Amino acid sequence: MTTSPPAAISRLRSILSGSIGNLVEWYDWYAYSAFALYFAPVFFPKGDATAQLLNTAAIFAVGFLMRPLGAWLLGAYADRHGRRAALLLSVQLMAGGSVLIAATPGYQTIGVAAPALLLLARLLQGLSVGGEYGTSATYLSEMAGARHRGFWSSFQYLTLMGGQLVALLVQLGLQQLLSTAQLEAWGWRVPFVIGALAALGALYLRSHMGETAAFEQQKLADPASQHRKPGLPDQMRLLMQHPKAVLSVVGLTMGGTLAFYTFTTYAQKFLVNTTGFSKEQATLISFVAMAVALFFQPLLGAVSDKIGRRPVLLFFGIGATLGTVPLLRMLATTQAPGTATGLLILALFVVSGYTSINAVVKAELFPTEIRALGVGLPFALTVAIFGGTAEYLALFAKEQGVEEWFYWYVTACALLSLLVYWRMPDTKQHSRMAAD
Repeated sequence: MTTSPPAAISRLRSILSGSIGNLVEWYDWYAYSAFALYFAPVFFPKGDATAQLLNTAAIFAVGFLMRPLGAWLLGAYADRHGRRAALLLSVQLMAGGSVLIAATPGYQTIGVAAPALLLLARLLQGLSVGGEYGTSATYLSEMAGARHRGFWSSFQYLTLMGGQLVALLVQLGLQQLLSTAQLEAWGWRVPFVIGALAALGALYLRSHMGETAAFEQQKLADPASQHRKPGLPDQMRLLMQHPKAVLSVVGLTMGGTLAFYTFTTYAQKFLVNTTGFSKEQATLISFVAMAVALFFQPLLGAVSDKIGRRPVLLFFGIGATLGTVPLLRMLATTQAPGTATGLLILALFVVSGYTSINAVVKAELFPTEIRALGVGLPFALTVAIFGGTAEYLALFAKEQGVEEWFYWYVTACALLSLLVYWRMPDTKQHSRMAAD
């Protein structure tokens, strides 16, 4: 189907607005991890540095436990009332969490209420990102035409990583403007204020996005669908009519999400806690590696439009299975910032075989009426188990003196995902999405 110029411009505007909103959401989510090195003593004043990081990592992991609930609630909402409406709700929840973190006093002021409020804020943000992933993946995939679907859907992880990059950029700026003492005392609150303000801009952009044609057509075909109650039995019964697709999402996500969180959110702490770089050096190394990795997303997304999704996934699966252990060993022992940056860039290039196209692959597995929930819920469950616990398990293994066990754990999960990629059909040729 040929798209007229006005329709093409409107489609592009909606894709870009959705992508910018996605960037803001993930900036808010990752600001927690980026600044944990500074605020850990504020909320958990007792213990050594590793113990404090373990406490903040535990709350980071608990936030992930809310993601399946957010994926279910907002995914079901998106499949009933529209992708745009769910994306608006998602950004409001994220903004609320950021405001709460920015305003919460420390342990010395309000005692155990401080970590309790920090936990509440992360639960709100967990609900938000749980619903954000499935809905934005569905939105971008449905908005993109079939010819360039891999390219445009890659913008989900481009902006997801962009959010993390902006969090690191803010951190680098504050490290230049403020002393370490100021950052630990109050400077760590600044990024959460920025996130809350940016969320207002994202809310405005999303309020002017168009709805996807796929959802509008489904609504016309089944008008009663938008009035169905969000009961667990009805939604789960519909989802369970696609068991193979659900299991495929779990299998293809497992290794990818664990590798992604290992070489992004945990890498900064690894560089400080294991390799021995300063906090400032670790932030700069992570920033440069992530900035380069942004360009891998549309590149490999476009490659998948030419040669199919499966070869790109296989590239990640084989690379992560064979390369994780030697790469982490080298990263642990290097003393040169340039070498560490190169190793991280190499790791993220391999991981991009998963991140660049995982959204479109999952969206192509499900029909329109269950797509947002089908993409979001099994993904969120898998990420909660493997991605959300990555930092905690890595830090725990280090504390126990068996850090390399974590390297092999990442390798084993990558191998399991590789087996799924090897057996699954190429969704580009066997898509459940309309070829518009």
